[in-house]
Amino acid sequence: MQNEKRQHIFFIITMILMSIYLLWRMFFTLPWGEGVLNVIFGILLIVAETVTVLTTFELFFQKMQKARTQLDFPIVPPEYYPDVDVFIATHNEPVDLLYKTVNACTFMDYPDKQKVHIYICDDGGRPEVEELAKQFGVGYMGFPGNKHAKSGNLNNALSKTSSPLIATFDADMIPQHTFLMKTVPYFLLSTFIEENGQWRLRREDEKDKKFKLGLVQTPQSFYNPDLFQFNLYAEQGIPNEQDFFSREVNILRNASNAVAYTGSNTIISRQGMEDIGGFPLNTITEDFETSIRLQQEGYITYATQEVQAAGQTTTTVPSMIKQRIRWARGIIQSLQNTRAPLSEKLPFWTRVTYLSSFLYWWSFFNRLIFILAPILFALFDFKIVNTTFWQILIFWLPSYFFYSVSMRYLSSNIRNQRWSQVIDTIFMPYLIWPVLLETLGIREKKFKVTNKSRAKGRKWMSALLYALPHIFLLLLSIAAVIRYVNGKYGIALFFSSIIIFWLIHNMIALCYALFFMIGRRAYRETERIRAQEDVMIHDQDTNLRYQAKTVDVSENGIAFYVPYPIYLPEQKTISLTVKSERYEANLNAVIVYVKQDGEGWRYSATVQPMDETDNRQYMQIIYDRKHSLPEQMNLWDTAYDDMLRNVKKRIVQPRSDQRKMPRLSLQYPVTFTNDAGCTLRSFNYRFFSATGLHGDMAAGAIVTFYTQSNIKVILQHTGKTTANRREVLLSVENMDDIVERGLIDQLLSDLTHSHTERFTREG
Repeated sequence: MQNEKRQHIFFIITMILMSIYLLWRMFFTLPWGEGVLNVIFGILLIVAETVTVLTTFELFFQKMQKARTQLDFPIVPPEYYPDVDVFIATHNEPVDLLYKTVNACTFMDYPDKQKVHIYICDDGGRPEVEELAKQFGVGYMGFPGNKHAKSGNLNNALSKTSSPLIATFDADMIPQHTFLMKTVPYFLLSTFIEENGQWRLRREDEKDKKFKLGLVQTPQSFYNPDLFQFNLYAEQGIPNEQDFFSREVNILRNASNAVAYTGSNTIISRQGMEDIGGFPLNTITEDFETSIRLQQEGYITYATQEVQAAGQTTTTVPSMIKQRIRWARGIIQSLQNTRAPLSEKLPFWTRVTYLSSFLYWWSFFNRLIFILAPILFALFDFKIVNTTFWQILIFWLPSYFFYSVSMRYLSSNIRNQRWSQVIDTIFMPYLIWPVLLETLGIREKKFKVTNKSRAKGRKWMSALLYALPHIFLLLLSIAAVIRYVNGKYGIALFFSSIIIFWLIHNMIALCYALFFMIGRRAYRETERIRAQEDVMIHDQDTNLRYQAKTVDVSENGIAFYVPYPIYLPEQKTISLTVKSERYEANLNAVIVYVKQDGEGWRYSATVQPMDETDNRQYMQIIYDRKHSLPEQMNLWDTAYDDMLRNVKKRIVQPRSDQRKMPRLSLQYPVTFTNDAGCTLRSFNYRFFSATGLHGDMAAGAIVTFYTQSNIKVILQHTGKTTANRREVLLSVENMDDIVERGLIDQLLSDLTHSHTERFTREG
């Protein structure tokens, strides 16, 4: 509570200081005596600042109302849960992507699963998708022709079903098993009431006739790093770029009942959809317009904060840019179609929120103005602000400080001001023109499905073309800094510090944009997801069994951790049984590399489920969980840290691990049965490396020694040395026999713990 009060105080102080700053800018800083172009650009700069500040004020107001606008979550007896139709919309997505979503839907919890009706809504009419529906025993609704795009597809499904609630999922959005149980009860708030800590049925006179819940929107979440995380080597430093909207902004909009339906991970009222005539057709963002039309009919749209489904984010720059252009155009279309900012059917604050939604898409034009302003002044002596250094310190510096801190409070550490500016800078060259055209009514009506296939390497020429606007602005900024500081020393340089600050500030954002467009090579076909689950390892030929814990899991691979280096045969299929709290899968696995991991060892393997049941269970082990990507920013990371990391990662090429057996460092003196001897320096279950050979130890010689447990070990001098040529390689000739007799663990113990030898580990 104290923290919340402190935040509110910061918001209020920020709004006061920013208002004073804007009034000062409007009335005292325009360059009236410098020429028409100077005044025009000066006005544009003030407008850009004002729009940026006012849209943020709207979020401040919503944040201060957040606690008052949360709906209670009712505890409902099982028999009151209604029927639910689950629509999985697909256009041209591959069947293997769709498989994971359909599979997860069949595992969703519900008091009576007979009330859950799952349908694949396929506007491609593909036979392979119909076959997938039969495989899972779910409904199939073909809608060939793609008439009216996704809206037509979903309206077709609406017309053929009847459940009072509808869950919608995109083809790649995989729900958690708790999805329905975390969303459906909200729709029963008009039927149940809390009394003395217990929920009971409302009497007829207690029923709230005005409470109409139109939809419950859970956050859009993703199990793979987005391009900002991946291309900028920030997978562990920043959340997904869309988290700020899904987990913060959309939640704040509960306060003004302006929550956006984002097309997936949603429960919708059928009555609400009937009241608005189904999904709207004359827009390319039917989801966003659906929520507005529900609100205009008096329905509440509610957003929750807990992630209940995760999908695959786009992995190529062109696809991401096309996606954002579609969102920009579609949202402006929908706002024009519904006249939401002016609609008398909506309350005042809802209209303010939609005006802010429209103005947001102009933030990219604002960003261009903010980048050009210091360049024009420093490089071309083009004066657009009439002020002094001390006036800037008095009016701008306090407001900027409080604004920066308030932005961090606003975003709950999901986003800060620096990252907002980086994101706007990246998209800036590609959204200004589409936003302008759509605002003027020049529309793009064709629906384009976002391509989410994995990028195949980097195309340097394509990356360079996309980065050209940023390179041009970066070069101008560098030239502006050089020219502006030239000949300035001491006090003159001090008075120039504000302009230099903004030039360097913008240069950093432009460097981020350049790194983003260059990208980085993707080496993995499928995404690794961190998970700690029990694993039973079994080699049927040797009957070796071990217990382990998974480190991460993916569709084609698994990594598990053991506290000591276990023996697993090279290039041989072993059996793994992975168990979670709800699922169990049997897998065939082949070890591909081994390395030291802290005090233990990590083994990585390719995997293949043994049958269809195991495959379905394994998919759930992978995806029915909270993803492992960050939910908050690393507050200790500075711009310098990020830039340094990007430079280092691009210079130092990653080294792939090739070792398929663990290698242990030893200091183990032995005397062989022929009185020869040496010191064993390392061991990887197939070879020892040795130094200090003496006696009859020529190349090809076969020698024997016994451990303290009387295990016989036969070695052959291979005539080869290690890479540094300092140690001789001795092959273990009777390893298979040692394994078959079940002595392998005892051999390891003898080598590492007897004679008080020093035992170290090598990765």
